Amino acid sequence: MDIRVTGFDLNGIGMTSQRTRNRLVQRLKDAGIKSQAVLDVMAVTPRHLFVDEALAHRAYEDTALPIGHGQTISQPYTVARMTEALLAAGPLKRVLEVGTGSGYQTAILSPLVDEVFSVERIEPLQRRAAQRLETLGYQNVRASLSDGTWGWPEHGPYDGILAAAAPEEVPQSLLEQLVDGGRMVIPVGGAVQKLVLITRHGQHFSRKTLESAKFVPFLSGIQR
Repeated sequence: MDIRVTGFDLNGIGMTSQRTRNRLVQRLKDAGIKSQAVLDVMAVTPRHLFVDEALAHRAYEDTALPIGHGQTISQPYTVARMTEALLAAGPLKRVLEVGTGSGYQTAILSPLVDEVFSVERIEPLQRRAAQRLETLGYQNVRASLSDGTWGWPEHGPYDGILAAAAPEEVPQSLLEQLVDGGRMVIPVGGAVQKLVLITRHGQHFSRKTLESAKFVPFLSGIQR
C-alpha cells in the first residue's frame, strides 16, 4: 500500500523516527493485529504530530496519552484493533467517526476508506484536529463540531461507524445512521466496558463482544 501524507516533515528523529514506529508496528503484530493494511498505515502515520510536543518522545509507546480537556489519544493497539474490526468484512466507502479527539484515529482511517466524516463535541480539540488534518494533507476527511449522540445524519447513512467514547447504551440515532450490512465498533458500558462490533441486518442489529475496553464516557452537549 502506497501511503502519502503531504505538506509536512514526517520523518521524525530519535524517539519519533521511522525505526521507532517500526518497533511499535512489531509490538502490534505480537499483540495480535493481523491486517497488513492497518499495520502499513500505522507504520507511516506520524503519531508524534498528534500529541503535545512535550509528549512527542512517548508517541510510539503503546499507551494512551493526554491531549487536554480530560481526553486522551487512544493506545495504538486500540486504534489498530478497532480499525481492523471495522474493516474486517471488506472495504468501506463512508465512515462516521464519533470523537475526533486529536485526529489520530481519523488519520489512520483516512487512507483505508473513501471518506471519513468526524465529529467532536469539545471545540478546542475539534478546531486543532481539523487544522492538523488539513495541514497534513488528509483530503478525504470532513470534520465538524457536534454532539456525538447526533452523529452526522446529513452525510449518512454510513458503511461504518467508529466511536471513541463509551455510552451506557448505544444511541439509537447512531444505529439508524448505519446502512443495511453496515458495521459499528464502539465501547459500551460504565465502570466495566466492552468493545462491541454491531452489524445491521435490516431492522435487526447483531452484537459481538470483541474484548474489554477502557474509554472516556460518551457525553452529550457541546463544550466550548
